[in-house]
Amino acid sequence: MPSGKSRPLLLKGGTVVDPARGLYAKADVFLRGGRVAAVERGLADPKAEVVDCREFFVVPGLVDMHVHLREPGLEDKETIATGTRAAALGGFTSIACKANTGQFVDNEAAVEYVRYIAELRGLVNVFPIAALTEGLAGAGIAPLHELREAGAVALSDDGHPVRRSGLLLNALKYARDVGFLVISHAEEEALSEGGVVSAGPSATAAGLEPILAEAEEVGTARDILVAARVGVPLHVDHVSTARSVETVRDAKRRGFDVTAEATPHHFCLDQSALPDDFDPKTKVNPPIRSAADREAVVAGLRDGTLEIIASDHAPHTLAEKDQPYQHAPFGIVGLETTLGLTLTYLVEPGHLSFGEAVERLSTNPARRLGLAGKGEITVGSAADVTVIDRSRRWTVDPGKFASKGVNTPFAGWELIGRAVLTVVGGRVVMADGGLLGD
Repeated sequence: MPSGKSRPLLLKGGTVVDPARGLYAKADVFLRGGRVAAVERGLADPKAEVVDCREFFVVPGLVDMHVHLREPGLEDKETIATGTRAAALGGFTSIACKANTGQFVDNEAAVEYVRYIAELRGLVNVFPIAALTEGLAGAGIAPLHELREAGAVALSDDGHPVRRSGLLLNALKYARDVGFLVISHAEEEALSEGGVVSAGPSATAAGLEPILAEAEEVGTARDILVAARVGVPLHVDHVSTARSVETVRDAKRRGFDVTAEATPHHFCLDQSALPDDFDPKTKVNPPIRSAADREAVVAGLRDGTLEIIASDHAPHTLAEKDQPYQHAPFGIVGLETTLGLTLTYLVEPGHLSFGEAVERLSTNPARRLGLAGKGEITVGSAADVTVIDRSRRWTVDPGKFASKGVNTPFAGWELIGRAVLTVVGGRVVMADGGLLGD
């Protein structure tokens, strides 16, 4: 966040929802000195800026633990400045960014660079996720002690599974000893190499190489078993198949320290929604799956098997995405649509309560990343707050995105529910679509 003190802020009369302590009630929230100073009715302070929240829901600042900011090295796709603006517009007060940038975040200097630029130009909190292996190449273990000292919050070779199980075993032992959470990009590349779309009749008819569901499922099972053997906490990114959901569910039954996430494109879309011309805006890895897989992901979110919702925000340039499907890069942007898609397609149909949605978008990711004082609204916690208008109807318009990326399959979708205020460290960084500095 930019430096500078914020004046006291009083959020009046909203419905405060804090899953961390089971709170769902009308109350005022008083923010002072970068912390929550009070949560109760009837608060007043003549020095405070007052925001009328009577028609809105006041929740812990949203936390996205799966974001690609692209900087350093790929600033034509996204920068820390534009990515954090997109986060603020989407209601996120904290984001964790992956290491597969143009210049990999696999060393102390790279982690420090991300933190410095985020402090200088960012609108929200940015927490670097560093590489598990050098250059994300799966050949040598990154300097994990140095990465921890530099401020990395987790490890991931996202976009590249660690192919060699022996190396993975040793890397996880090192990560355990240093005290890191490890995040798995679960994929067996022997079953996905060259593929661009989920296997099925449509892919066959279009002559596109398939990505087998087993690629994810074998990778998920292997990574969970190796992590359990070592005793390191594991988080599984972007779960997309029914068998992967069941594998995670079984691991939890066995008491393994594993969490997992779902993305909006995997709980909103299935292959029936893909256009006949295979628009590259729908190209993502893991790919959009079958209706049965989508329903299993929703069921996993509902029963807590998948306890985190993350965007997997992956911006690309227009020129990159405007290619034949087989040549376009994988990736969908999501920081500005994740909240609306969650409320519209999980809360409105009754798959999740509003409080459960907040838990999966804020409390749970904050806890899993070990972000002290975040994901809750309690006295003394960080003054990171999102105010949501649950009845706000809006249409997804990529032309109005703050992100450089406009590669979304949700353009033109009407959604219900949107962030109207994003507060980071007690300072308003987004108010009703307007961003700090505009």
